[in-house]
Amino acid sequence: MISGTKTEILKALNKATRKQTVLGGSIELNRKILEHKKTGELILNHKKGKDSLYQRDSGLNQVLCKIAKNAGVTLTINLRDIQGSKEEKAKILSRIRQNLMLIKKYKNKLRIIGKNKHEAQSILLVLGLPTQMIKQATA
Repeated sequence: MISGTKTEILKALNKATRKQTVLGGSIELNRKILEHKKTGELILNHKKGKDSLYQRDSGLNQVLCKIAKNAGVTLTINLRDIQGSKEEKAKILSRIRQNLMLIKKYKNKLRIIGKNKHEAQSILLVLGLPTQMIKQATA
């Protein structure tokens, strides 16, 4: 897995010989990562980001979903991010829910990590993901 600053991530991707798993960040960084040919999987980071009054900064938007779909990149959600105070959990869950709605709408590949299979399925069902996508994401 590749993580770090923007320049560190892009240098590591340029040196890579096969498709890599990359930990994302802001929308701008995620776009650079998705446009790179050696990205196979993007782990969305829900802890970072600054929400404005009318929009959540979840690290994903419709443009990035289309780029990921065309490039065949799997979008990954880490359920271990759901930690902290009640306010922090609420922010993270709302960002995850927004990303799940985008992934469902644009039919992206989804992978879930961080919890056991049954807990992950329960959380995704509560967040509104269809059971067919839940089975594929937790398989």
